[in-house]
Amino acid sequence: MNQVAWLKSTLKRQQGTDVAFLGPAALAEVAQFHSSFSQYQVTPLRSLQGLADKLGVGGIYVKDESYRFGLNAFKVMGASYAIGKYLAGRLGKDLGALPFAVLSSAAVRETLGEITFVTATDGNHGRGVAWTARVLGQKAVVYMPKGSSLTRLQHIQSEGAEASITELNYDEAVDMAAEQAGHNGWVVVQDTAWEGYETIPVWIMQGYAHIAAEIIDQFRQMGPERPTHVFLQAGVGSFAAAIAGHFIAAFGTERPVMVLVEPNQADCFYRSVLAADGRERSVSGDMATIMAGLACGKPNPLSWSIIRDYGDMFFSCPDWVTAKGMRVLGNSVGQDERVIAGESGAVGAGLLAALLERKELWEARMALGLDQHSRVLLISTEGDTDPASYRKIVWDGAYPSWQEGENPC
Repeated sequence: MNQVAWLKSTLKRQQGTDVAFLGPAALAEVAQFHSSFSQYQVTPLRSLQGLADKLGVGGIYVKDESYRFGLNAFKVMGASYAIGKYLAGRLGKDLGALPFAVLSSAAVRETLGEITFVTATDGNHGRGVAWTARVLGQKAVVYMPKGSSLTRLQHIQSEGAEASITELNYDEAVDMAAEQAGHNGWVVVQDTAWEGYETIPVWIMQGYAHIAAEIIDQFRQMGPERPTHVFLQAGVGSFAAAIAGHFIAAFGTERPVMVLVEPNQADCFYRSVLAADGRERSVSGDMATIMAGLACGKPNPLSWSIIRDYGDMFFSCPDWVTAKGMRVLGNSVGQDERVIAGESGAVGAGLLAALLERKELWEARMALGLDQHSRVLLISTEGDTDPASYRKIVWDGAYPSWQEGENPC
């Protein structure tokens, strides 16, 4: 349970699921809408050359989503676009004609009346939904799975949402949100799909894909056209598929190597690829991992088809991997800038460090082709969204990686 498990996909297809809906042409409206918010800024892409030199690769780049809309996480990119699209549809207008200043106006609220958006979340997505509903003059109801952080609950409530921690796991909380929406006439805003519920998840994925578009522009400004490897966290997979899909649409056969990373307590994509029959698998139970944002047991079927067809390597990681990543990013090397990454944001960094330092992962490193020429992209999807937990790990050394084989001296 404490070792990193990995496998190279046997399901990958060079001509697979169509990702045009995540490509550059499809994202013009997304970028226009996000840019209409006064809070919108392109988040930093940090070049950690000191860390790259220490670990023996050509470059390490970290997209720091802790700066996103002042909410300390990336999720608002999907929630805001999806809610905007939904409201535009209710108004019978194109979203391009409804920037934030118009969509948040008293006239629009008077026309639409009060709409309640409901979701299930460990914290970051719910905060994004709650924030968007508030600034657009609407309501939000948020259900959180058992064990969720009280701090994250309070952040959601501070945005004016009706929020509570349930006795359910994440997937059960999603079912509850859908049931309550049906009973009360609410609108579900969830980044996973099921039969009859696909449109909003597609919009959320397109919102996430805007992050990849920013990254490509930033790489071009910095020098290298693109990374050679992209490490992507997978919960339900919507974020990973959206980022991968945009890179695939933008670069085609010249795309980077796509690496999917999951907690070993909620590794539904790893298990799906391991099954090797092309069908997704689920994980049940409590899914007890500190990577709360990735503790999802069922793949989003929309994201599964993309990840199945284009994912190159899959890793199932114990909690010490992301704890190591938090410490690596939070204690910079040389002139590198410090990155404050939360439990769900740092697992890619922890895995990269483990791949390049540990003898038992040598075969995986070789299979990925990681060497002195590699340019590796990591995305820190959240900052210290639970500050007490962050300090417990980074200050006090919770989940120490040295117990798994490193020399602590």
